[in-house]
Order: sequence, then C-alpha cells, then structure tokens
Amino acid sequence: MLIKKRVLALSIFSLLGGLNAQQADSIQVKEKEINFMAVGDMMLGTTFPNASYLPPKGTYPFKDVQTVFDKADVLFGNLEGTLTDTGKNAKRCKDPSKCYSFKSPESFGKHFEKAGFDVVSVANNHIGDFGSIGIKNTLKTLDNSGIASAGVLSKPTTVFEKDGVKYGLIAFAPNKDCLKLNFVTKGTQMVKNLAKKVDIVIVSFHGGAEGTKHKNVPRKTEYFYGENRGNVYAFAHKMIDAGAGIVLGHGPHVPRAIEVYKGKFIAYSMGNFATYKRFSMSGSKAYSPIFELKLKENGDFIEGKIHSAIQTKTRYPFLDTQERAFNEIKKLTLQDFPENKIKFGKSGKIELK
Repeated sequence: MLIKKRVLALSIFSLLGGLNAQQADSIQVKEKEINFMAVGDMMLGTTFPNASYLPPKGTYPFKDVQTVFDKADVLFGNLEGTLTDTGKNAKRCKDPSKCYSFKSPESFGKHFEKAGFDVVSVANNHIGDFGSIGIKNTLKTLDNSGIASAGVLSKPTTVFEKDGVKYGLIAFAPNKDCLKLNFVTKGTQMVKNLAKKVDIVIVSFHGGAEGTKHKNVPRKTEYFYGENRGNVYAFAHKMIDAGAGIVLGHGPHVPRAIEVYKGKFIAYSMGNFATYKRFSMSGSKAYSPIFELKLKENGDFIEGKIHSAIQTKTRYPFLDTQERAFNEIKKLTLQDFPENKIKFGKSGKIELK
C-alpha cells in the first residue's frame, strides 16, 4: 500500500512540476487509518417458541450504544440465529420452551441497518435452526438491508468496499451448515485466495467451549458437549499467517483475552452483545464489549479502545460506567498471554507496548 502511494505521489507531482523520485520520497503521504468496530453475539428476540420472547413494539435495540457505533468506519457483528418469517424448527425437542432455536422477524433487519452494520458473520450453531429456508431468508434479509454477510456453505465468503478500502470476510464454525472451523488446511488456502482480492481479510470464527467456566484460552483443542470446538489459538495464528488482517472470535458467550500477533489484532471471544431473553446473563455473560480498533489499510493494529457495555435478559446493551467488560478482558489477557504486546490504559484504551 505504501509503495502504491509513493508511486501515486510521484506520478501526480511529476505531472504538476516534474519532481524526481528523490523529491517524491521526501513528501510524506499520510496513510489512512480505519476505525473498525466489532461486537459479539446478536439475537434481538425470537418468535419461537412464541412471541413472548420478542421486545415491545417500537423498541430499538442499539439506542444506548448508537453514539459509539456512529464513530465506526466499518461495523461488524455476529448474527446468532436467523432472520426469517417462515420455516419449521429443525431441532428435535419435546419441550419447545427448552429448545433454543432463534427465529427473529425479517423486519428486524432494519435494526441492523439503522445501527450501521456493514458486515456480519452468520457462521454459528443457530443459523440452521429453521432449515434451508431460514438460511436463505436470513441472507436475503441482510442483503436487502445493505449488509454483507458470510459463513454458511452456500456463502462462505463475501467482499465489500467502504471508503475506498476493499474488505473480505470469511467465517468459520464447527457446525454442519458452516465452513468448518477444524478444516484448517482448506481454511488457510481460502484466506490466501481472498487476500489476493482485497486490502483486509476479516476472519470470523465461532469456536471454543462455552460459559463462565471457560473464560481462558487454553492453547489446545476445546471440547464442549462432546463436540470439537477447535484449537482457537492455533487457528487464529494460522489465519494471520495465511494473510488475515484481523481475527474475531465468538461462541463462548463470555469475553475472552485479546492478542496482537504479527501486528494483527485477535479477539478470542467478544461475548454476548444484544441477546434478548433467551440467553443466560449470569456473571460475565452480561458483559457486552464494543471493540473500537484503529487499523492501517493492510490491517495492522495501531491502537484501540474497548467500550464496556452490559445487558440484562430484557434490556439491550447500555454503556457500563464500571467498565466491567474492559476489566475482564484486561485480566484474562494478562493471565493467558503474559508475553502479550498490548498495554491497557485508562478508559478502555489499548495500545502496543
């Protein structure tokens, strides 16, 4: 990117005044900084098993965090469930009240559009809750809202452009409808191919064990309910080795540590963000961080801030003056990555040491 800018500067100034290469080198061209924001799991309410799991009509889920979102050049999140008005529950369960299948109305697509989401991952264990029609309607709803998406077998990647920067998203999960998290060799090749087409590759993964007993990144394969949830530490590093510019994790329903590897930012789990009624909000499951990251045009991390939000079962995220999400991520990062290159400052600030 810097080479391209130097050539551009030389070409422009040569046309204007015949500057030579040495003179062009002395002209500093400021590289664009991207204000990239990311949040974790979002499920805004479900009509299954009944409409009692929907918020009151007229509720806007992101009202209390919109001022933060408004500063984003690019806004990313994980859509934990479907946006569909049709389709039958694909899960076997005798008691629907204990069956966690998520069917948000298609009209909720307008909430994500109003919030300013540019791109979402749909790679998770709930995208197939209402079968192939649920997947199809979800992708269609997001597309109609102008939001890029990826993460199912029919659409493992997507490319979009914002403010002159081209991004690619590739999303993984260990679930049957998704690009497999554990097929690392195939994944790395897909990232390499995508990196040739875009400026920044965003890798999203749904992986790792769930809950407050699994806050830490163990640097080994994790199992939960007998399912292989991947070695997210090795996976994230291999994705960056293959050309990823940023790696964003979700799935454990709690925030986990962060890391900068080869100049690229990794969030091992962004936790729950906007999850109405059907999710447990005990302990750190209620913490809803907003990652605000300044990136170079090649994805290199410059600095950032973790905005701490919190939610309850029936209240969408709102800013937390106690900064519990930030303090939790700081604590876990110091525990899991004592060799880390991140320095934690005041008011949620993060930067390189």
